[in-house]
Amino acid sequence: MSSPTPDALLGPADIRELAAVLGVRPTKQRGQNFVIDANTVRRIVRTAQVRPDDVVVEVGPGLGSLTLALLEVADRVTAVEIDDVLAGALPATITARMPERAERFALVHSDAMHVTELPGPAPTALVANLPYNVAVPVLLHMLDTFPGIERTLVMVQSEVADRLAAAPGSKVYGVPSVKANWYAEVKRAGAIGRNVFWPAPNVDSGLVSLVRRTEPIRTTASKAEVFAVVDAAFAQRRKTLRAALAGWAGSAAAAEVALVAAGVSPQARGESLTVEEFARIAENKPRNQPQNQPRNQQENAA
Repeated sequence: MSSPTPDALLGPADIRELAAVLGVRPTKQRGQNFVIDANTVRRIVRTAQVRPDDVVVEVGPGLGSLTLALLEVADRVTAVEIDDVLAGALPATITARMPERAERFALVHSDAMHVTELPGPAPTALVANLPYNVAVPVLLHMLDTFPGIERTLVMVQSEVADRLAAAPGSKVYGVPSVKANWYAEVKRAGAIGRNVFWPAPNVDSGLVSLVRRTEPIRTTASKAEVFAVVDAAFAQRRKTLRAALAGWAGSAAAAEVALVAAGVSPQARGESLTVEEFARIAENKPRNQPQNQPRNQQENAA
């Protein structure tokens, strides 16, 4: 094992040597691409505005590149890792390279989608290089499960970053955009080149910043009710909302009643609506409407 570098962070040679010792090869199944550039992980920490009093949760720490950079600044870091080998090795890496901070590190060996509690103080920030294949569901699960997370910075596939940060009216505005905006103000926070990863991915990466809303969306509808409208609207995104929400409301006519009551044009499409407008539609869902009518009774004209 290499001796610790002066700044304790992992460089390309350190990453490859660690991987060789552990017999680790990054797998496409888990979307593993390890960051090998110390400047990049420090940039991520700066962009995330990690503070000395922050309790940071990191998802998918891998070999520990970003973990060490977070430990340089944050009060505590809790890493959630699903891989058996990586989870087993990370505490030793932290102890070897940053012994003075090791007691401020905790590891949760679990699938992030199943994590409902974390050791120690509640997290105030989420910073992660998220696997491309599960980035959105993991992000939404963590924001929902840990309401104390005020600031989030995630590195994801560039296309996913665009979708998360898209505004109404954009061609890539969709379910991830609306659901992320339910929790936070979302924006793109930079791009990451392919050459800082091992192995280099076939796609570009982007940083997305999410700052938790100080005031939740004002609505009498539950999150589940609002998200049901969002899912229905984008399941048939080329259709007007009157047609797309017919199944949700019980019929196209019932959908039109809900839309008009919410102040939304029945001829609009989901890609033009804000999260607040989706919430108003959810509030006005017709009650006691039949949910499954014969196809010929539904009015699905776009």
